Formats: sequence, C-alpha cells, structure tokens
Amino acid sequence: MENLKQTQELPRVLNFVDVIGIVVGGVIGSGIFIVPANIAGIVNYPILLLLVWVFGGVMTLFGALTLSELGAMYPHAGGMYVYLREAYGGLIAFLFGWTLFLVIDSGTVATLAVAFSSKYLPHFFDLTPLMKKIIAILLIAFLMTVNYIGVRWGASLQNFLTFIKFFALLSICVMIFAFGNGDVKNFYQPLPKFSSDFISKFGLALIPALWAYKGWETATFSAGEVKNPSKNIYLGLFIGSLIVILIYITANLAYLYVIPASKMAGSDRIASDAMKIVMGESASSLIAFIILLSIAGAANGNMLTGPRVYFAMARDGVFFQKIAEVHKKFLTPHISILALGIWSSILSLTGTFEQLFTYVIFGEWLFFTLVAGAVFVLRVKKPDIPRPYKTWGYPITPLIFILSALFISINTLIEEPKNSIIGLFIIALGIPFYIYWKKKSH
Repeated sequence: MENLKQTQELPRVLNFVDVIGIVVGGVIGSGIFIVPANIAGIVNYPILLLLVWVFGGVMTLFGALTLSELGAMYPHAGGMYVYLREAYGGLIAFLFGWTLFLVIDSGTVATLAVAFSSKYLPHFFDLTPLMKKIIAILLIAFLMTVNYIGVRWGASLQNFLTFIKFFALLSICVMIFAFGNGDVKNFYQPLPKFSSDFISKFGLALIPALWAYKGWETATFSAGEVKNPSKNIYLGLFIGSLIVILIYITANLAYLYVIPASKMAGSDRIASDAMKIVMGESASSLIAFIILLSIAGAANGNMLTGPRVYFAMARDGVFFQKIAEVHKKFLTPHISILALGIWSSILSLTGTFEQLFTYVIFGEWLFFTLVAGAVFVLRVKKPDIPRPYKTWGYPITPLIFILSALFISINTLIEEPKNSIIGLFIIALGIPFYIYWKKKSH
C-alpha cells in the first residue's frame, strides 16, 4: 500500500527547531501546573513523586526513540497513521485516524479552547457564559486561520508560544529557588516506607504523569513537511523530549522546595500555591497568564499537526476526498484544517467533548501499543527499506514503551470498563465508513 508520493505536494519547510517546538509546545499544556499535586496524593513521599516523573520521562523518551525509526523510514504526512498502515494494513490505520479526527484531536482542541475562555481568562475579565463560548470559538478560528495560510505561520506561532511558556516556567523555577524560603530536605524526607501496595500506587501515579508528558507523538504527523527528515525528525523528537523531561523534573523540585509532599497533595493549583509563597497574591495572575499561553500553544500544536493525518487518509481514498486538497497559494491541507476547526468548534459548543474523550482513552493507548509494535513488525515484514535511524536500545526500549502503554490501557479498562467499552464501540463505528470509502476508491 505504497500510496505515498502524493503527499510530497506539501512543501518541506519545517526545520529542526520547528520539530522541537512541536514536541515541547505540544506536551507542555496545563498539566505540569496541576498534575504534581495529584501524583503527590497517590505516592505521598517526595522520592517516589520524583521517581514517577523520572520514570514517566524515560517512557516518553523510549517512545520518541521508537517512533523516530518509523519517522525516518516513512517521512510522510500522517505519521502514526502511515506507520500503522504499513505494519498492519489500512483498517487499523483508518480507525486510528477516524478516532483522532472524531474525538482525540477535536476533543483536545475543544477542551483547551473552553479551558482558555472559561477557566483562566475570567481571572482577568468578567465574562458571561455566552462570551466564554464566543471566545472559545474565536480562539479556534484564529488558530485555524494561522495554520490555513501556511505551515510556516503555524510553526512560527508554535515556536513563539513554546519559547514564551518554556522560559516562563523556567523563570518560575528560578524564582522559587532564588527567593523561596524552602528546604532541600523536602526532596527526600520523609523516606518512603515500602508496603504491599507500593507497585500498584506507583503505577497509578504514573498514569497522570504520562498524560502530562503526552503530545510529543504529534510531531510525526507533520513529517511530510520536515526538511532533511531522516535527521531532523529523530533529533527533534529526542531533544524535544529531553527538554520536556528536564523542565518537568525541575518544576517538581521547585514545588517540593517550598511545599512538602504531604501538603502538596492538598493543592488544587500547585504552581500557583508555590509562587504565592514567593511573590504573594500577585502570583496567581502570573500563573494564569502562563497557563493561557500554554493552552494556546497546545491547541495550536493539534491544529498544526492533526490535519496532516486526515490529509493522508484522504490521499489513500479512505476519507472525504476534498480533505486531500492542497491550497494552490498557501500549500497547506486547507480543507483538512477547516474540518478540524469546524468540528472542534461544534464540540466546544455542545459540551460533549470531555465525555467523548474519556471514552477513547483506552483505545488511544492501544494505538500507542500497536505503533510501537510496528517497529518489530516492519523489521520482519520490510527488512530492506532504508532505515536512516534505528531505534537506540532495540529491542529493549520499544518493548518497555509497549509494556507501559499496555499497562495504561489495561488499567483504564479495569478502572473504567463502561467508558472503555463505549470507546471501543466509537472506534468500531469507523469500520463501515472504511468499507464504504474503500469500495468507492476502487
């Protein structure tokens, strides 16, 4: 199924820095400002809390190293969709893209836009419910327009927002260490007491950490527009992941420095509480502003990368054919971008996106398992395809990532069986559409 040459109509204008911007900007959203408190509530001890973030970072790095081999093999628009298609055939790949469009990307953009207008912007302005909805739609429309008129515009916005929020988060850490009256003993005291449920608690704490790390994989979706992809994709994924890991661990050390793990667990907004200790009440405005930038950057990352998957699907004849069009002037998959923006806007207005998203968590991590497994499958199935980069630590690194993704899938199935089954049903709804489009394309 080598229907790949058509995707080359998208110009290769993204460079090494752009890939890093997509990775870092796509990962850092609002999670690092909130999730550490949730993890502290599960593991209780500072050493374990830090180990969760380190282990989650290692899993992320192993995932990036794994997908880098596939990205170097198939540097085409669509990323994970292409890898799944080449390893397992069209149906599995389509169901991934179907779920991405219907719920994952659109639900993520809708969630971020509503959080922007309803949770954090009201910190600065009094907004009516109608105004909040209008602003959410305007944010989506703005990001859609920027990415519509050129991938260079979308990438530049992503780089700008990533630069601002990364250095803002780094500045927060520096300020806490420099001016906070903290205690380094908070990093290791109290010492953990190992109990029979240690492994299960550590595993439960790892789930929100991995969610906070998620988003690096979207860089592969835009591989068809990356210059020198055999080098820039894997280097961008590797260095981008390292940057995220370092800033996440630094942020958690900063939080712990001024707030012991026992008290951290009771904080709904840990970053804001930590900064209040240093700056007073004015800190809440600073944190709210940084989160607004983080949310906008994360939403833009989805708008920049996601449409490339639907574009690849349409080029394969298994999605609406208009979505396969490239704008004559802007050289972007403009219809695909419009489709994501419009569907995200609809979901943001209906308010159903959060529930839809919880349904597909199980299936999404199954797709992660499958795409990591594609490294093994393709080494057997297509051994002669050039591999400019081979996964470092193979087969251990991809295997560990597969096991971690499986753990999240199985844990989600156990903890939320109803949502998981409904999610699988939503994914399976794509089967008749795939059959229809497949027949229509022949």
